[in-house]
Amino acid sequence: MSVTRRLSVPASLLAVSLLAGCASSAQPEYAPKELVDFDRQVALDSVWSESVGNGLGRAHYPLSPIFANDKLFVGAEGSELEALAADSGDDIWQTRLPAGITSALNADATRLYVGTRDGKVSAVSQEDGSIEWSTRVSSEVLAAPQYNDELVVVQSVDGTVTALDRFTGEEQWAYSATIPALTLRGTGAPRVIQPVTFAGFANGKLVTLDNRSGQELWDLRVAVPAGRTEVDQLVDLDGQPVLTQDGRLFVTSYNGRLIALDARNGEPLWDKPSSSYLTPIVVGDYLFSIDNASHVLAMDANTGNVLWKSEDLEGRWLTSPAFVDGKLVVGDYEGYVHLIDAQSGEMAGRYDVGGDGISITPLTEGKRIYVYTNDGELTALDLEAP
Repeated sequence: MSVTRRLSVPASLLAVSLLAGCASSAQPEYAPKELVDFDRQVALDSVWSESVGNGLGRAHYPLSPIFANDKLFVGAEGSELEALAADSGDDIWQTRLPAGITSALNADATRLYVGTRDGKVSAVSQEDGSIEWSTRVSSEVLAAPQYNDELVVVQSVDGTVTALDRFTGEEQWAYSATIPALTLRGTGAPRVIQPVTFAGFANGKLVTLDNRSGQELWDLRVAVPAGRTEVDQLVDLDGQPVLTQDGRLFVTSYNGRLIALDARNGEPLWDKPSSSYLTPIVVGDYLFSIDNASHVLAMDANTGNVLWKSEDLEGRWLTSPAFVDGKLVVGDYEGYVHLIDAQSGEMAGRYDVGGDGISITPLTEGKRIYVYTNDGELTALDLEAP
């Protein structure tokens, strides 16, 4: 079988579908629904809020923050990188990287991993923000670098997956795939475990790479281009593959399907027609996915059977979902945080963070939710009794 590359979470208010290649944008499939009142099961209380630089910038880079070691690490488009105390929002340190930050963050026990506008991937000390190593890769990196015990693996916008030594940054191998002329703006994160890397690409294929050499082990076409126009033929795998402990892999695709695979050999377990550029989540036997109409679906992860579907937030350009205390958490283009009961699909709570909207997936820790708005406001919300 053959291969291709690239993923991403699109990131703007009017342009959840900003396209690369031809500078164009897919039109919203549905007009945003007006919000209506409901009986709230839970309230959200703002604990603290801090401004971080100019946020995602005019390009709306997917600068997802990361929680690690009781700290929040967050970047802004103008090269600012900050460490905040997660409980209070107090500054611990601030630094400026040599170039603007373009990627989501990731963290291990002691380092942060980040991509910058000059095509470099850097390892940054969590202690003081100093750069421990920096390596240039083939092109700009938008997705969060991923790691295992030995490697940091990054997926670039040109369709290259590069493995770097986790401790020195030295390149270990690189795998390149051809990408279409027109793709969704951004690059999705590969899923990296000790022996292999699972990466999805803009041609609708998923590939598994041997982490010892970068050699392809197997690939699978998840989505097939169809339609008359280049926009109709978009089949990007923009959501990060989700791997469960029992070896199942769940993959979404734009203009394609949602598929469950045996991660060992790529054999399909079940699939459903679906169009999504967002990463799903698995909680127990539930799989939660959001399609490109912002319909929220709960499925039986074992069979793919739909358990419930909510169209309450249709057209509101939702983020990928997070999970907290039995609720799904999503943000929308107007800056609202929505809580959805995971068992019933009913609306459970709502909070208006404001700002320039939310395109970054909320972070959750315990009963706290961290929300980063497009204009750089980082807010901590706690779940309370209604």
